[in-house]
Amino acid sequence: MTAASLHSPGLALLAGHASLDEPLAWRAGQPLSRRRYLQDVHRLAASLPAGGPVLAMTSDRYLFMLALGAAALRGQSSLMPPNHTPDMVRRLRTLFPEGYVLGDAGQPRLELPTLAFPAFGPGSDEAPVLPALGSEHEVAHVLTSGSTGQPMPHGKRWGQLVVNIRAEASRIAETLGRPDLRGVSIVGTVPAHHMYGFESTVLLSMLGGAACAAERPFYAQDVARVLASVPRPRVLVTTPVHLKTLLDDGVPLPPVDLTVSATAPLSPQLAARAEAALGAPLVEIYGCTEAGQVATRRTTDGPEWRTFPGLVLAGDGEEAIVSGGHVPEPTQLADVLEVVEPTRFRLLGRSNDLINVAGKRSSLSHLNYHLNSIEGVRDGAFWLPPDAGDGSVVRLVALVVAPEVRREALLAALRDRVDAAFLPRRILRVDSLPRDPTGKLPAGRLAELAARLLAESGHA
Repeated sequence: MTAASLHSPGLALLAGHASLDEPLAWRAGQPLSRRRYLQDVHRLAASLPAGGPVLAMTSDRYLFMLALGAAALRGQSSLMPPNHTPDMVRRLRTLFPEGYVLGDAGQPRLELPTLAFPAFGPGSDEAPVLPALGSEHEVAHVLTSGSTGQPMPHGKRWGQLVVNIRAEASRIAETLGRPDLRGVSIVGTVPAHHMYGFESTVLLSMLGGAACAAERPFYAQDVARVLASVPRPRVLVTTPVHLKTLLDDGVPLPPVDLTVSATAPLSPQLAARAEAALGAPLVEIYGCTEAGQVATRRTTDGPEWRTFPGLVLAGDGEEAIVSGGHVPEPTQLADVLEVVEPTRFRLLGRSNDLINVAGKRSSLSHLNYHLNSIEGVRDGAFWLPPDAGDGSVVRLVALVVAPEVRREALLAALRDRVDAAFLPRRILRVDSLPRDPTGKLPAGRLAELAARLLAESGHA
């Protein structure tokens, strides 16, 4: 599909190249066919009220796909917030006053009108209608993570998503040495309602021909169990934080044919370690909520990223712009890029995490990369306190999960990696960092934790 066909009158809800008897998902090792999905989605759509959008409160990826499809058939969209805190729910009620929840058992109750997922009986042999959605229909409102500020909704049109996912499916199939993703099983440690999980598990199954596990395993033993429950070739869709935890736990894993990582740049050391442990190549995806997926790289091959077909870059540094393909309007990226050529670039850091300490410039992502490269550091992040306004130099603070690494060893390792101006004034030991389910670290949560720990220690 080309950019011009973004405006075609109707685009199928499921990939047309996959048979209806092929699996769309796996649950507890049992296949859930595309035929059954279409039967279930029509039944669910008929039971939904008017209004919307719909917030699917479920950890089951198949149920999430049903909510997404049923809402779309009713002309509604799906809400995809980064979390379900009371503050976020209040924001959703303000932005979408007709929104409601479609939930399953065991999920927390929110202060929104709530319906339960109905019981779905076994599928039949009936030939269901394969519905088509208008290319301009906004099937989802994705809210940014808030890692750098107040979450904002971004509407995602079906036509743009179809073009984006076909490009991703082609790139992943190329990496696997296959003509397409039919027969490929996806296991994701990321939630379906996050943009990365939405694209690389849910939509890769619906539009790319793969089949995803309904479960979202978190602990290493659960990841191993779910991987073993689905047939090869297997693709593990995860994040740097989840991947590092998985490798540190040392639980034997079934063979994986490809690992996909996103949400933060992966260090070459961790990528090499993952490829050795999992016996498969590792590919990173670069993207953002505003533009969707933009590029991939095999981390062990070098620092350069390659854009998806049809996407080109213009500008450089903090002014890099992407356009083409599924991005019909030129969109400025929130990162600092070194654009090598229109389809290749190096990622230097986020434009809004650039810092200046004692007249020297760096980025928090660059410093975090080096901190987490230190042996024995399970997790860590730098925080720059607000300027006191008295002319004094503001010094960085590091929060680290590294119970077996002494302060002196941490500082010595950092001296080998970063300029002395960026050595932390304080190192705060923590059991864990307040990351969200995708491994992202919201700026507000980090600031609150750092300020509290400094106040408790008398160094506020």
